Amino acid sequence: MQKKQSKKQGEEGRQGRQGAKFISLLPCLIALASGILMGLTVAPVGAWFLAWIAIVPLWVLVVTSAKRKNQSAPAFLWGIGYHGVALSWITGIHPMTWLGVPWLPSLAITLFCWGFISVLGGVFVAIWAAVIVRLGEQKPWLRILIGTAVWCGLESLWSAGPLWWSSLAYTQSPHNLVIVHLGQLSGPNTVTAAIVAVNGLIAEGWTNRQDPKDAKIFSASSAPWRFVNKYWVSATGLLITLHLIGFILYSRPIAQPPEAALKVGIVQGNIPNRLLRSSEGFRRAQENYTNGYLTLADQGVDAVLTPEGALPIFQRDLLGTALVAAVKEKGVVAWIGAFGERGDSYTISLFTFNSKGEIVSRYDKSKLVPLGEYIPFEGILGGIIQRLSPLDAHQVPGSANQVFDTPFGRAIASICYESAFPEQFRRQAAAGGQFILSSSNDAHYTASMPFQHHAQDIMRAIETDRWSARATNTGYSAFINPHGRTLWISGYNTYETHAETIYRRQTQTLYVRWGDWLTPLLFISSGGAWLIIRGINKFSSFGKP
Repeated sequence: MQKKQSKKQGEEGRQGRQGAKFISLLPCLIALASGILMGLTVAPVGAWFLAWIAIVPLWVLVVTSAKRKNQSAPAFLWGIGYHGVALSWITGIHPMTWLGVPWLPSLAITLFCWGFISVLGGVFVAIWAAVIVRLGEQKPWLRILIGTAVWCGLESLWSAGPLWWSSLAYTQSPHNLVIVHLGQLSGPNTVTAAIVAVNGLIAEGWTNRQDPKDAKIFSASSAPWRFVNKYWVSATGLLITLHLIGFILYSRPIAQPPEAALKVGIVQGNIPNRLLRSSEGFRRAQENYTNGYLTLADQGVDAVLTPEGALPIFQRDLLGTALVAAVKEKGVVAWIGAFGERGDSYTISLFTFNSKGEIVSRYDKSKLVPLGEYIPFEGILGGIIQRLSPLDAHQVPGSANQVFDTPFGRAIASICYESAFPEQFRRQAAAGGQFILSSSNDAHYTASMPFQHHAQDIMRAIETDRWSARATNTGYSAFINPHGRTLWISGYNTYETHAETIYRRQTQTLYVRWGDWLTPLLFISSGGAWLIIRGINKFSSFGKP
């Protein structure tokens, strides 16, 4: 009898320990799940509305776990969940057998890239959590201000480096163009700040729902209002106000003077990357882009835009191609993607050929993809990575202060990965760029990546208030107006030509003029408020036993 009772007690103890272990893991599981929900806001799912609540569970967990000193783990997992899901398209680079990389090393490189960027995202969110717990003290409004400032600051810091893509702001593009228009005020961090602040207000409302000072703003006897508090009312008011501001910006008419019109044609060559470097691939590229150019020239376009690396040859060999011969014959300007030369190295470049078939300007890609286009810390890692992959390590970036002059005026040029870096576009717009030419090759990824890429270009068009022509190898090519509306978008893995009229513009948004002024303002405001409150607390405690 005693043995049975002892066995039963042991079983109950074991179940209790298992239950306690599950409870201890529950915050991490909730945080991971909410991070995954944030990742579903972008393509291929596109559930953009989840962005306005997906940080709430993380915020509540961080604030309520502050006393237990374990707020970093849920935050770290939230970051991994968000960036891991949003950037899962990275796995599309595998297998790289067409580059000569064996299947297993290709898998290792792919998993390393995906895992590294996901972990980096987790580290940034963990830093955010640690800061708001340490500096937010017990003032909910100060936590919201600090939390918003720090998140924007971390995104600014991350985007200043070579690895950047998944800003919170891009969760709203292309579906919520009204809120994306806040980018005209202070860039994408304006949208990021809006998302974080609304989530913070909702979270603080939940955390303080039982506090008689912060909870109900209506009579407790009013049953419909018993769960309403000032934070949730503030969150609703802020969300509506921000959308109203965005709607005002979105509703402004776009001037289309005939003298500013420019009819641009796009050729989407649809050459798989595995063929592009072969003789057959080059033959098809020449044929597709030359025929596409001739078709568009006969339609009366002013210029033709081709994708990144449309002709995978060096500048010195371009003049002998059928495409340049067609330019000389038809006299229609062409922007041709090829390789530039710089000593023993090369650049990915976009060349302007005038009506005589002469190169009159060149833009070199300045933001290169780590591992894919260059080897970080080449002196240390070059030998290791080259043993895994034959990827050329001698590609070099263009300078950061380039301008791209064309026969139609100065353009804002972007090659592929640069679409994720708003400062590239802002600087060129401030320097007189009148329209955007985006040239890309996303052929080695699944369809979700080029759609996210298109969403990035939509944000850049809105922020700079410019028309945009986007040419890609396999899709999605598109034309975008300054309000972010997609006038035309290509199919995926299709050969296509299309022409649209865009308009040159010289307007300057607040963002183009002043850059990201909001993030420093948030830091000054939150830092000042924190110092004032800290000073008041010290003064009030002075002389107390």
